[in-house]
Amino acid sequence: MTRPKKLLIVAGARPNFVKIAPLLHALRDAASDDFSACLVHTGQHYDDAMSKVFFDELDIPRSDIDMGVGSGTHAVQTAAIMAGFEPIVLDQQPDAVVVVGDVNSTLACSIVAVKLGVPVAHVESGLRSFDRAMPEEVNRVLTDSISELLFASEPSGVENLQREGIAADKVHLVGNVMIDTLVKQREFARMSGVQSRLGLESKGYAVLTLHRPSNVDRGSSFRAVLDALQTVSAKFPIVFPVHPRTAQRLESSGLDERIQGLSGLKLVPPLGYRDFLSLQSSAAMVLTDSGGVQEETTFLGVPCITLRENTERPVTISHGTNVLVGTDTDLIVENVTRVLAGEWSIPDSPPPLWDGQAAERIVAILRDNLT
Repeated sequence: MTRPKKLLIVAGARPNFVKIAPLLHALRDAASDDFSACLVHTGQHYDDAMSKVFFDELDIPRSDIDMGVGSGTHAVQTAAIMAGFEPIVLDQQPDAVVVVGDVNSTLACSIVAVKLGVPVAHVESGLRSFDRAMPEEVNRVLTDSISELLFASEPSGVENLQREGIAADKVHLVGNVMIDTLVKQREFARMSGVQSRLGLESKGYAVLTLHRPSNVDRGSSFRAVLDALQTVSAKFPIVFPVHPRTAQRLESSGLDERIQGLSGLKLVPPLGYRDFLSLQSSAAMVLTDSGGVQEETTFLGVPCITLRENTERPVTISHGTNVLVGTDTDLIVENVTRVLAGEWSIPDSPPPLWDGQAAERIVAILRDNLT
């Protein structure tokens, strides 16, 4: 009898949890003699608001190994993850390490695995913003360069990897695992009741997320966004789940009093997955600097105004659901006005392969390539 292939599945931060959930479910549903999966939680996001609630809602099993590395600078955190992950790989002797996304855990664990001769499978490969000032871009490029199996969520990922010289037989267009989770959780989200708790009416509000250093660490950028929010929130309610990092920057910059003084802006703590999905689904529009939110709104058919100069998810632009405005106050207000005037046309269907079956395709490829 063939021994099941042992996989170490790595998760570290909030976006990872949404991506590993369908993978773990698909592996659990696979033949028991095909795979043995071990979940490693690096602890890059470690508080309940950013971690535990996602495990609970997404039916992610308790971590087999919890590293608990916590926060730190990029160098400190990456080094801590590498130092902690190496003995795990040596002890577990996996057939492959599966990493997702573009956080520090993704790169750190990939480097350790490859140096120990263990192949890496990277889920969400090939996404490129072409902005090396973004830490995530560095993580993506380096992880892809050393991975053995590269799973792309959209055609641009395949094109980027081909241009970078990655062998074609390593690259697989499988669809988007984040959408797998969305499809599975959509009905639960409809029952969350978050709109009534916050006193909101369907399509009667916008949602805002803001956390990237390029926006919240630069006073000029932050103020330009706040200028737009002041204009918009005076006409249309905005719900703002405040990321812990953003809350710290608001306080340290002295902008917290200003933002709290915007009567049309409702500040709420970080939300669980279902509550946030429900908010997005019923919103008139979403303003964000998050890559994952750009994808979720594209599937949901909700206009997305992205507060960035670039995106690593160009299919959201070409599909017609997303527009880049940077932190230009006038552009933000102009596009909000377009949405409210009904001038934004939304496609009827999502991008190809965004069908809720990406994880099953990944598991099938892992089975074929690890035998």
